[in-house]
Amino acid sequence: MKTEYTTKTASHAKHLANAWSKREGVQPITELDPDLSVDEAYQVQLHTIDQNVKNGQRITGKKIGLTSKAMQEMLGVGEPDYGHLLDQMKVENGGKISADRVLQPKVEGEIAFILKDDLVGPNVTTLDVLKATDAVVPALEVVDSRIKDWKITLADTVADNASSGLYVLGGRPKKIEDVDLKQMGMVLYKNDVLQNTGVGAAALGDPAKCVAWLANKLATYGITLKAGEVILSGALSAAMEAAPGDHFHAKFAELGEVHVSFTE
Repeated sequence: MKTEYTTKTASHAKHLANAWSKREGVQPITELDPDLSVDEAYQVQLHTIDQNVKNGQRITGKKIGLTSKAMQEMLGVGEPDYGHLLDQMKVENGGKISADRVLQPKVEGEIAFILKDDLVGPNVTTLDVLKATDAVVPALEVVDSRIKDWKITLADTVADNASSGLYVLGGRPKKIEDVDLKQMGMVLYKNDVLQNTGVGAAALGDPAKCVAWLANKLATYGITLKAGEVILSGALSAAMEAAPGDHFHAKFAELGEVHVSFTE
């Protein structure tokens, strides 16, 4: 990972970090810096992750965002984005999330890949992903934004670690050859009321294709997907807003369930 950044990059990273000290969202970076490119935004993200690692956190994987055509069209882009997962982002299945861990949380249901081999781009294929995967498990991603009111452009969400928040893994790990990723169904509940449904193909047509895209995109920045990492492959349906007192659970065909609750 790169360790030398520009003054502008450091300034934008600090701006996002201010959201935590203020306990509220901050002004979009692209309002402060209208010319911010997506590549520069990834440098802001990497700067933040570098700082977190230097402060003792550990990278546990990656998340892929903007995998649906609807989300890509909303932000006017033609490809997904990605963010880093850290050990302090993990919540145990059935765990509780206190209000001081989030700002503007929303919950998505996803299929998570657990890697057994490194994936080194470029030129990683979907077949390479399948071969490198130890197991898949059901996951809930708690997306969150340091940008006030989720008023984001692509560059804003990329700089903000792809709006990463927390993640929960659950269910029963399954070998990749024992499931049909494209046809895997999911139902997402909020407070035991069905909110939406999804299927694996909602993520670029194939969740494994999303992981291949990620491995190849990361090669641009000299980053490799490593054995043991968790890869959240993209939301299978719309994100649901979360507030203290809410409980979410998702059921995945063949993979089982994953639960999380929000508290004061």
